[in-house]
Amino acid sequence: MKKIVLALFIGIIGTSFGQIENTWTKMSDFSGLKRERAVAFSIGDYGYIGTGIDTAEVVYNDLWKYDATLDAWSQVASLPGSVRRNAIAFSINDKGYIGTGINTVTATEVGASKLADLWEYDPILNSWIAKANFPGFGGIGVYFTTAFSAGDKAYLVGGKLGPNNYSNQTWEYDSTNDFWTQKSNFPGGVRYQLSSFTLNGKGYAGLGTDQDYYRKDWWEYKPSLDQWVERANLPSSERANATTFSIGSRGFVCMGTNGGSLGDLWEYNEGSNSWNIRASYGGSARKGAIAMIINNRAYVGTGKGTSGKKASMHEYNPYYTVGVNELENAISIYPNPTTDVINVNSSAPVEELTLTNMHGQVVLSEAYTKTLNVNGLSAGVYYLTGQSNGSTIGSQKIIIQ
Repeated sequence: MKKIVLALFIGIIGTSFGQIENTWTKMSDFSGLKRERAVAFSIGDYGYIGTGIDTAEVVYNDLWKYDATLDAWSQVASLPGSVRRNAIAFSINDKGYIGTGINTVTATEVGASKLADLWEYDPILNSWIAKANFPGFGGIGVYFTTAFSAGDKAYLVGGKLGPNNYSNQTWEYDSTNDFWTQKSNFPGGVRYQLSSFTLNGKGYAGLGTDQDYYRKDWWEYKPSLDQWVERANLPSSERANATTFSIGSRGFVCMGTNGGSLGDLWEYNEGSNSWNIRASYGGSARKGAIAMIINNRAYVGTGKGTSGKKASMHEYNPYYTVGVNELENAISIYPNPTTDVINVNSSAPVEELTLTNMHGQVVLSEAYTKTLNVNGLSAGVYYLTGQSNGSTIGSQKIIIQ
């Protein structure tokens, strides 16, 4: 009987992973109406969108919660700080963060102020707490920057200080100690409207513009070494103001602008340091959109296209890239699914094993061992990555029951 049940379980997984792969599905429009230059983050089973500019050129400080199961929106507590656009947002340890940005539609408006504040959102209490201000550039604030989180820290890269005044600085925010530290400069030079995502505890950033040129370069940041390493360029048009996200062992770059509006989707494989074209965005081409990751799906929307600002949202299912039988590397595992122990084999030298959840957060990291105890982890989908000398030599998806 156990064999029959296991076979049925694997068959169901195979069917679900094979029928709807690499597809976009239209979801309910964002209830905050048409908007661009907003920010988003994900916590558990919910996504959140806030701030940005609407069709009346009004700048906001609101926050909206998205329930993917119900495909429904609800407004929650607004950010206590100033209205803003082109801010940063990230999540760490089930808390959301929004900060920096600028408080007017254009930087030349009367009363325009760059912002340096940072706020932490608690979804259980539906409340905000002020955290340490971003201290870069004398604390005067920055906008059009990018941010990614890795472990209990976040990293802010580049940005705009004013007309013809851009940054190449990297700053680390330690959420445990509520403290900022300047790190090694981004080696691609000064720029703004960059994009970034996190894979296996490392950050990836690039693209953007310095006003004169759009870029297509891509860089990996290793927090443990405070080191940037150049990776394969995006094999498509240079662009800025793109939308990026990561699911499992893959990163994605979607849409953006090269002077016009783009609608393509590219997937990055860190193991092979390569890009592959995927299904174009399900809605119209646009820039300045947001992405939220909920239960192994990306929810992408809002932004601005050739016909104006957007409220539409689409769900992306990438399962073809993260299926149970993904074996294009040196790591193999069994049993899978499992309840307590995973046996790990490698055809290449491995120094360290890292286990991440579907949000790219590291939940386990230890020296290579052939037996990995996962008994204390919650049921769900995880990714086991083997590394040697700081480079990924393989990864496998694990289903913990």
